[in-house]
Amino acid sequence: MERKLSLITRNTAEVVTSEELRQKLEEGRKLKGYLGFEPSGLFHIGWLIWAQKIKDLLEAGVEMNLLVATWHAWINDKLGGNMEMIKAAGEYSVTVLEAFGISRGKINVIDAEDIVKDKDYWSLVIKVAKNTSLARMKRALTIMGRKADEAELDSSKLIYPAMQVSDIFYMDLDIALGGTDQRKAHMLARDVADKLGKKKVVAIHTPLLVGLQGGQRMNPGAEEDEVMADIKMSKSKPDTAIFINDEPEQVDAKMMMAYCPRGVIENNPVLQINKYILFQVDDTGLKVERESKFGGDIQFNTYEELEKAFAEGKLHPKDLKTATARKLNQILDPLRKSIKSRPEYDKLTKEIARSVSR
Repeated sequence: MERKLSLITRNTAEVVTSEELRQKLEEGRKLKGYLGFEPSGLFHIGWLIWAQKIKDLLEAGVEMNLLVATWHAWINDKLGGNMEMIKAAGEYSVTVLEAFGISRGKINVIDAEDIVKDKDYWSLVIKVAKNTSLARMKRALTIMGRKADEAELDSSKLIYPAMQVSDIFYMDLDIALGGTDQRKAHMLARDVADKLGKKKVVAIHTPLLVGLQGGQRMNPGAEEDEVMADIKMSKSKPDTAIFINDEPEQVDAKMMMAYCPRGVIENNPVLQINKYILFQVDDTGLKVERESKFGGDIQFNTYEELEKAFAEGKLHPKDLKTATARKLNQILDPLRKSIKSRPEYDKLTKEIARSVSR
């Protein structure tokens, strides 16, 4: 029990609620979890945070479902609204996850295209909408990286939160996994569950990786999720993101340009990459290679050791960046090779990159 709880809750920003999760585990039945993602661009390293969490949930015995949210991406105007491109991007992302060790034999891959064919699904969407105020639905638009007033131009945006909640009910889930930016949808699902006689889902939220520009503080009066939407690593801001198909030289160059002032911990993308990815994916720690006149090589076996040394000024930003880029490239190398070994995906990534940049 304690091992399962530790696996499920480690490297998370929030679990709503831990008590409910424990209760579900104590029931002794097979739990069902899911993560839904929009096929909306190239796979960047921020997605490795939730991918690693899927591994944890699988190891804890949770039956995981991966929803390829093609219709959601179409409503959200991703990839120019080209559904064929969206579907191809979904297949590409599943292939990356396979290279990361999450095979199709371990999870249920579900295409939103199949769900929307069922009239019972749309019945759920209407019931969710009937039990949600317009103001609440508008506030939830941040889950798709949109602001409330964007629904004034395209009312289909208002359907999106109701669909995401209905996804959870339709699959009869125990656990909903997502980044902290998905919190409003999960809380809406929990609030509506009793009204519709549905299971109240446990929401597990992983931290969002700040973009390489980092360093931005919240303005007074600004909503936290709106601020995070501006500074998180995003496919739509390629200069501030590291993609799994970036060449090693590109990773090195981007890392060297990343925000990383000496001794600064808050919103430091280089430290976050270590905390949320490197020390979670690989348990061998981080080795920083330095000339003897600068203290020689140093091994950090835990992230806490690394953060403490950096905060105290005992580790220079350049040395941290160099070591981080080297370790990250080691993790990305098999993912890059997997994509490059398939000419159709190598071509697709270039097409996606062009589509996102338009």
